Amino acid sequence: MKKPLVALVGRPNVGKSTLFNRLIGERRAVISDIAGTTRDRLQGDADWNGTLFTVVDTGGIEIFHPKAGQQSTEPLSEDSVQFIAQIRAQAMLAIQDADVIVMVTDTQQGVTAADEQVAEILQKSSKPIVIAANKADHHKAFDEAMDFYTLGLGEVIPLSALHGDGTGDLLDRVVALFPPAPEYGSEEEEDHLKVAIVGRPNVGKSSLLNKLLGEERAIVSEIAGTTRDALDTDIQWHGQRVTLIDTAGIRRRGKIEPGIEQYSVLRALKAIQRADIALLLIDATEGVTAQDTHVAGTVLDELKSLIIVVNKWDLIEKDSYTIYEHTEKIKEAFSFMPYAPILFISAMTGQRVHQILEAAMSVYEERVRRISTSELNRIVREAVARHAPTSQDLRKLKIYYATQVRVDPPTFLFHVNEAELVHFSYERYLENSIREVFPFSGTPIRLSFRSRSGGLED
Repeated sequence: MKKPLVALVGRPNVGKSTLFNRLIGERRAVISDIAGTTRDRLQGDADWNGTLFTVVDTGGIEIFHPKAGQQSTEPLSEDSVQFIAQIRAQAMLAIQDADVIVMVTDTQQGVTAADEQVAEILQKSSKPIVIAANKADHHKAFDEAMDFYTLGLGEVIPLSALHGDGTGDLLDRVVALFPPAPEYGSEEEEDHLKVAIVGRPNVGKSSLLNKLLGEERAIVSEIAGTTRDALDTDIQWHGQRVTLIDTAGIRRRGKIEPGIEQYSVLRALKAIQRADIALLLIDATEGVTAQDTHVAGTVLDELKSLIIVVNKWDLIEKDSYTIYEHTEKIKEAFSFMPYAPILFISAMTGQRVHQILEAAMSVYEERVRRISTSELNRIVREAVARHAPTSQDLRKLKIYYATQVRVDPPTFLFHVNEAELVHFSYERYLENSIREVFPFSGTPIRLSFRSRSGGLED
């Protein structure tokens, strides 16, 4: 069942992201005093007195033409005007999707011309609206908050998103405005595929997301770093639920700017942690860079599955050997993840984009594959017969038996006489022996060794 959706909207820098984090109970939105920090829609789930709903944070709605009497500003560049328009469009999409709209304002600044313009937009929405008069941190805040009734939108709730004061009153009112209960229900969490789109800045992550969705879900811009937060979008693919997570571009640690970009990278890393599979986008025109392998290393550290997606393939001059040559170079660069499949696509033209979700679902099936104990031990016995472990200080490694103890990722426990006798090269050999029979495409597997005295020596 669908959950109610609450959209947080307002002019820039009134505390929407702070309120968003407060409502969902975690620091997911990037918070900064710099207006325009939140550029895309950002969503998270909340629970108030047993009622589950989704909260959507949005970028601030900017004024393009100052009203009469308002102090003028320097002309905006064409790129800035276009970018502001995109942010505004994202907020409008959130308004269209919402069941209840929360307009966030700043009691310390009072009613501004920008608030009035936002109110004019919201009045056309025909959606239930509550005004969250934020930054009500002093004794005169209630009287100042009442001024926002002049916007003619709905009930005004004074609150402090930073300290949490008044948020309960806001939630009581918001939940009361939800559509009748039969249209909704509590949505139990279920196992389903979660895919994070990762990579260094400006390789086409948001463009790919939009192509997969078939709508302008994420802001697309040639400005590196446009996506600062991780965006979750649920879709149905062949009747199965798939969550797509768009992330900010990840740079090498030494190249990360302090402040907003640093927090964005942390959000991207958390997105990888939440995902089952990462789509690592590479720019075909630039080839594999150190940043690309760094991102892949991050995915591997988190034991997530990986698909290497070479984007902008339409910009490459080709002959009959081109794709083979590029494949070999990529395999060499990612030799530490030889199991990762490679796709060549163009997010701009849609070339082979349809193969991505097919590959992701196939990799997910491998990620949750379970091997029977009998089959696993047959593979291990044959591997040991082909290449017995070498002796160390007259001590010889003995493998008694192995079993798969978990999936997601596949994890195998080997019972041996002395775990410290397992050399990393022999561990890699055992992994390769398993993959010869069960490739576990795109997926890292874990081998663990446990010492035991006595046992089934051969």
